[in-house]
Amino acid sequence: MNDPHEILQLAQQRASEKSLPYAGAVTPREAFEILQANPQALLIDVRTQAELGLVGRVPTALNIEWAFYPGMVPNQDFAKQLLEKVDKNQMLIFMCRTGGRSHSAAAVAATMGFTQAYNMLEGFEGEANTLNQRTMINGWKHADLPWTN
Repeated sequence: MNDPHEILQLAQQRASEKSLPYAGAVTPREAFEILQANPQALLIDVRTQAELGLVGRVPTALNIEWAFYPGMVPNQDFAKQLLEKVDKNQMLIFMCRTGGRSHSAAAVAATMGFTQAYNMLEGFEGEANTLNQRTMINGWKHADLPWTN
């Protein structure tokens, strides 16, 4: 599937089926295709600085931490930082390690009036396998999409 319009329809269908509070949910490959097709779309990585340094990052992503390491202390200024850095009319795709924090970030963005807030399912590292290893099942890195240390 390479048609961004079809991808967004599928993402919105997922949101409707799961009663998600934001515009839609995309897989890493779908997110990449949307970002390639729409230069105004923005990938927002909500992982910690420690995660970015330890496991890698998407070079074009904007980082706004959802919580801080150590202790995963919530970023009380997340909403303020989001408003300062992006336009409410932009398409935003939120990403974290596995899709949980990015779900919360997309939900907050939607309550703030961002009508094109999407969550990226699977996250950067994806689910853990039976040996507790990530990047082996799914996620941005598993899909062999662009990333760097």
